[in-house]
Amino acid sequence: MYSGLEAVGIRQASKVYWNLTPSELVHHAIANQEGVLTSTGALMCDTGQFTGRSPQDKFFVKDELTADKIWWGDANRAIDKRVFDRLLHKMVKFVADKDLYVRDVYACADASYQTNIRVINTKAYHNLFVNNMFLRPDVEDLQLFKPEYTILCVPEFEADPAKDGTPHANFAIIDLTEKMIIIGGTGYTGEIKKGVFSILNFVLPLQRNTMPMHCSANTGTDGDTAIFFGLSGTGKTTLSADPNRKLIGDDEHGWTPTGIFNFEGGCYAKVINITREQEPKIWDAIKAGAVLENTRFLKGTDTVDYADKTVTENTRVSYPIDFIPNAQIPSVGDVPKNIFFLTADAYGVLPPISKLNTAQAMFHFISGYTAKVAGTEVGITEPKTVFSTCFGAPFMPLHPTVYAEFLGNKLSESGVNVWLVNTGWTGGGYGTGKRMKLAYTRAMITAALNGDLEKVDYETHPVFGVQMPLSCPEVPAELLNPRNTWTDKAEYDHKANYLAKAFLKNFEKFSSLATEQLLSGAPCMMESSS
Repeated sequence: MYSGLEAVGIRQASKVYWNLTPSELVHHAIANQEGVLTSTGALMCDTGQFTGRSPQDKFFVKDELTADKIWWGDANRAIDKRVFDRLLHKMVKFVADKDLYVRDVYACADASYQTNIRVINTKAYHNLFVNNMFLRPDVEDLQLFKPEYTILCVPEFEADPAKDGTPHANFAIIDLTEKMIIIGGTGYTGEIKKGVFSILNFVLPLQRNTMPMHCSANTGTDGDTAIFFGLSGTGKTTLSADPNRKLIGDDEHGWTPTGIFNFEGGCYAKVINITREQEPKIWDAIKAGAVLENTRFLKGTDTVDYADKTVTENTRVSYPIDFIPNAQIPSVGDVPKNIFFLTADAYGVLPPISKLNTAQAMFHFISGYTAKVAGTEVGITEPKTVFSTCFGAPFMPLHPTVYAEFLGNKLSESGVNVWLVNTGWTGGGYGTGKRMKLAYTRAMITAALNGDLEKVDYETHPVFGVQMPLSCPEVPAELLNPRNTWTDKAEYDHKANYLAKAFLKNFEKFSSLATEQLLSGAPCMMESSS
């Protein structure tokens, strides 16, 4: 019963359920009053007090392995090994009278990089989430399964900050030496998913010469792979879900010397305001076996009201990737042919599509830029710049220049095309200009994928130095140079300089370890506006 759990100290529990089927886990979740079924057969659950990750309560144990390697700071907080050990001991005692759900899964779809993970949950629906999100061994493989990493997730257990040395009652702590994650005080399932991502972002660059990426990826009929980086609101999920291409993965990937692979075996998609017309693949995947989080029903029905923000705007669904009809199985692809950096530039400065050289690609990658607009958060009354290092700052343990240098080396080796795509505003900033039409953005990405943009002439942006195509099939030529879409050209120049200054200011924290190549990708101020 406990064989395999003694390694983390668990020798007593009420019952231990190993690798239950999805239908069995749904049955347990309903019996435990963890959730209810929706009209489509999906399981609908609440994550409790926390409806998103809590970055200030995520830690790495600082020890001999990590002390000189992790880039310590707000994104990577250090905690003493004694705190980890004390909490683990308390958690083991806490679960002695609880039912436990154990799931053996693995990360990394490329068999050469397979990373075995054992997850121990006190909630059945958490265990179903793990089944959905990670790769699922065959029955025969489970007989020989040996975990490399273990996750103990006990949302009912809360730390005592005064005694345990944590800031709050909730915590997620990664011990890379012990190869273990402990999570307590929060029911948000994303802490499990991103904990594994954080581990791989540490291990793969240092030990496997592999670049980890927070991105989506798809592949064409001839095997050409495309990667999409982008923060929330930039269209990453929508633009990578191409009916004419197979989905490799929607969130986390590794780039090896020979190709790319998905870290996961499932998708974790936002569902706020989702409609079948806008997101048919996600909509149809919300069926038996899927787990909805923090949604609500239309009154008097068992039909989900996806517009309901009562609990949170961060409503989510998890489901296995093979719920998507055009998923690439196994989730691997060739070396990328095209990379897209997606940004929603609310200032209307960046071109709708532009080509980057290696230095510019490294600079924009380490910057991870987008912009929030008025109304998206309390207190935002005008556009606000947002920079998230490598398009995934909370999950990148190493210094950002490590990942940027990896990208630079990959680009030099492969000759991949890198495109900066602005899905934001044109003809002016937010409040004056208009949002770029999705149809035009799709046409530009299609033209890049098809090689049509290899056949056109380009001009150089005066501030960011990127190459802007003079023409693109199915896109009005006057949209391709953003300055031409502004009535007040002097105001455009001012805003371009303003945004360039924001990029340079953000880059200051990386500059001490930046190479000359990386520095050369930075924007330059326009003398006429200085």
